[in-house]
Amino acid sequence: MFNKHPKGLIAAALANLGERFGFYTMMAILVLFLQAKFGMNGKEAGFIYSTFYFSIYILALVGGIIADRTRNYKGTILTGIVLMAVGYLLLAIPSPTPVSDRTFYLVITCTSLFVIAFGNGLFKGNLQALVGQMYDNPQYANMRDSGFSLFYMFINIGAIFAPFAAVGVRNWWLSTFGYSYNADLPALCHGQLAGTLTPEATETYHTLVTNASSAPVQDYTAFASDYLNVFTTGFHYAFGVAIIAMAVSLTIYLLNKKSFPDPSKKASAASSESAEVVEMGVQEVRQRIYALFAVFGVVIFFWFSFHQNGLTLTYFAKEYTDLNLFGMPISAELFQSLNPFFVVFLTPVIMAIFASQRRRGKEPSTPKKIAIGMGIAALGFVVMAVGSYFANLPLHKDIIAVGTSPVKVTPFLLMLTYLILTVAELYISPLGISFVSKVAPPKYQGIMQGGWLGATAIGNQLLVIGAILYESIPIWMTWTVFVVACTISMLTMIFMLKWLERVAK
Repeated sequence: MFNKHPKGLIAAALANLGERFGFYTMMAILVLFLQAKFGMNGKEAGFIYSTFYFSIYILALVGGIIADRTRNYKGTILTGIVLMAVGYLLLAIPSPTPVSDRTFYLVITCTSLFVIAFGNGLFKGNLQALVGQMYDNPQYANMRDSGFSLFYMFINIGAIFAPFAAVGVRNWWLSTFGYSYNADLPALCHGQLAGTLTPEATETYHTLVTNASSAPVQDYTAFASDYLNVFTTGFHYAFGVAIIAMAVSLTIYLLNKKSFPDPSKKASAASSESAEVVEMGVQEVRQRIYALFAVFGVVIFFWFSFHQNGLTLTYFAKEYTDLNLFGMPISAELFQSLNPFFVVFLTPVIMAIFASQRRRGKEPSTPKKIAIGMGIAALGFVVMAVGSYFANLPLHKDIIAVGTSPVKVTPFLLMLTYLILTVAELYISPLGISFVSKVAPPKYQGIMQGGWLGATAIGNQLLVIGAILYESIPIWMTWTVFVVACTISMLTMIFMLKWLERVAK
């Protein structure tokens, strides 16, 4: 699998494991942590979530500029790893819940998120630029797409275990105090403390409390305070697990740092046989940048849809999904392990398909693969829209009134959706990174990788629209919005296809 790829590929991917572990820890529990910690509704938690993910990717543009200006790519990457670890450390320090000063603790939480986002910005795009340089060698040039697919597969290995680790720590902490996990209880506990529960919701709350506590409960208000405190402390400790993953990434990076290529030396290191010896003309540089920005504009809508997996799809898992699988209880957060699991195990399949097409001379161009991925993503949300419509799911405001949804769908609906969306991701994310590394002018490698991540940032900031729709309109209509967004993206890519293929030659 790796014999035709540069030796540094695996080391670079393993150095990225910690970042992915932390990313999927946040994707699995961030909005649920914010709701349990601060009693936020979906819109409020969604705003912080979308702003955090916007920051992660827009700061990658800043990280690219810093690396390009200083020409110190490796040092910038190292600083990023350290900052991410510091941010997770700040989040891992427990504080009492319910919070005594909501504003103060929100500032601390948001500051921690910013430190993680800034560290990620210094790290992510520049490591991708490093990997891209490995394939500038003519010996490996035709394996660029496959190389980035392998890179993407290996960095997701850590992500598979992140939700399990987070849930394991949280549930272990609950069990230490004689409590069990229930997805509906944190919101009901906040309602009990605020005195906002309806009679129906109060009845639901009392039933769930009885099932979640190993000891008889006499004071339901005291239980609410204690359960929330234990529940969120478990989440704090779950963030701490990401620090261990960052330490592993740091160790791997330091051990391999000297052997990694350095984009700052690209121009001087190019041999007379390399195609990069010829200085690009101003017009060619402009055409390449225009093409990249066109693709950036299109993928905004993909990320706006795809990254709902940590927001509205997580809400859906918590509120509308039967959290029992083959008779065994599961946690809502565990659905976030499906995407990286499918990435790891489907990447060889997708690569085999591409290799078969390559041998027959029918492999689609990278822009065409991205267009195909957009269509597949639309199909994933069609599954959610159809499943939600025929299940006749109640409006979100109605389930708040009674404390839980009277109708819950099979977990296989989400599992199928994550499978389809992962296939779409494999056609778009690693190949988009590959496209950027191939088309970007040599002296703009870092900033153009940051541009790709900047487009992702804009899509992520739009995520909050999903949270607003989720709580305002029938749930099947929310998924239909994402079907339309992905379909428009696919059609736009098809319209630009010939131009993009010509620029990428």
